Formats: sequence, structure tokens, C-alpha cells
Amino acid sequence: MKINIPVSKAKKIAKYHTLKLSENAIAKKVIANNFLTDFADVILFITSFVKETFSRKFEVREFFHQCFVIGYKSLSLVSIVGFIMGFVLTLQLRPTLVNFDAESLLPRMVAVSLIREIGPVITALICAGKVASSMGAELGSMKVTEQIEAMEVSSTHPMRFLVVTRVLAATLMIPLLIMYADGLGLIGSWFGSNIKGDVSFVLFISQAFKHLEFVDFLPAVVKSFFFGGVIGVVGCYEGYNAGRGTESVGKAANSAVVLASLLILIVDMIAVQVTDMIVS
Repeated sequence: MKINIPVSKAKKIAKYHTLKLSENAIAKKVIANNFLTDFADVILFITSFVKETFSRKFEVREFFHQCFVIGYKSLSLVSIVGFIMGFVLTLQLRPTLVNFDAESLLPRMVAVSLIREIGPVITALICAGKVASSMGAELGSMKVTEQIEAMEVSSTHPMRFLVVTRVLAATLMIPLLIMYADGLGLIGSWFGSNIKGDVSFVLFISQAFKHLEFVDFLPAVVKSFFFGGVIGVVGCYEGYNAGRGTESVGKAANSAVVLASLLILIVDMIAVQVTDMIVS
């Protein structure tokens, strides 16, 4: 059975589908171009950062100021988080160990869990929310108000003064904050174990460190430096490349937190796999 369609109507249908296919092709091309542009911006940003890091004119004063801002001003938050980590972990593990008559293993399990995985990851995520968002918002507001362009005109290199100092400060201070949180986590664990028991602090700490080995410390310390670098680079990149409107400041801060948190988890996954391959 043949269906007769008028020629004019057939031309309209063909034109409609042609336009629809053209729009889809244009949309895919725009997405591909945006991805390639963003990727190129990231490569140029990292290249410029590495180049300025090894330049002779290092901003020492600004570097120590950023260490103070990132490290000292994060102590209160990290202290609370670290104590709660150890306290809650102890309360969760203790009933199970009591059922198996293995309560003596509690300090060792808490120490290994905190130092290897829980302490570095949770502390890094908390710092990503605080430090990366702060960097993104601060540099984003400077971008919107054209302060970065003013620095370039006044012969002050913004990459060296704003980005290098913040990234290096984050790379140095985040591992220190993680170790500080691990220590407070053990103190919180001791408090948790004394809710339904009576363990001296010296005995608890000695039992916690008695079975720890060098392989428990080294991977955690190494990946904590990568966590700090990721937080610094992502926060500075999102703020340094923010748009022109006031909304871009909020978007830069939000993107910095989300992307830094995601990359921290990816780096942790890679670090665990590499450590397992080396140890085994």
C-alpha cells in the first residue's frame, strides 16, 4: 500500500530533520570544543605554575602568610574533626570486639584505621571544603574586580604571588594538619574506650603504636602531600579562571570544593592500589 505525501510537505519534513541534525551536530561540536579548551587551560595553568615555582624571585613573605592562613586558622576545625573521628570509631568497633573477646585489639585497629585511611581522607575532604573554597572565592573576587589584571600592569606577577604561594603552602600544611588530626583521633579513641572501661593513656598509646610498621606511615604521608597539592591547584585554578560576573565567584568556590573532593578520592584510590602492589 503506497502512501502519497505532497511534495511541499515532504520538503518541509526533510528540512526539519536536516535542521535538527545540524543543531545536534553543532551542540556536540560545542561540547567537544569546550572540553578541549578547558583541558588546554589546565595544561597551560599547570605549566605556568611549575615555571614560576622554580623562578628565583620567590614570594617568601606571602608563602608564610598563606601557611598561617591555611594551617593555623584551620586548627580548630581539624581538632574537632580529628577528636570525633577517633571517638566515634572506637564506639563503633568496641561492641564487635567485645563479642569476639578481642577488646585488647581496639587501640591497634583504631591506630591503623586512622593513620592509613580515615584520618588522611576525612581531614583532606574537610580542608577541601574550607581551603579550596576560600582560594576559589578569593581569587575569583580578584578576577571579577580586575585586581589580577592590575597586578600584571604593575609588574607584579599574579601567578607567582597568588598561585605558587597558595599551592605550596597547601602542599606543606595539609600533611601537618592530617598528622595533627591523627594524634587527636587517638586521644578521642582513648576517651571513647574509657566510657565503659578503665585504660590508662600511656598503656593505650603504647598498644596503639606497638604493632604499627613503617609501611603504615609512609603511604599515608606521601599521599597527604598529593592531597594538599590537589586542594591548592584546584582552588587556585577555579578562582584564577573565574568569569566576569559576580555569580562566577560562587561558582568558582563551589566548583573548587566539588572537584577537589572528587580528585582526593581518586588520588586515594590510586595510592591504595600502588601501595598494595608494592607491599605484596
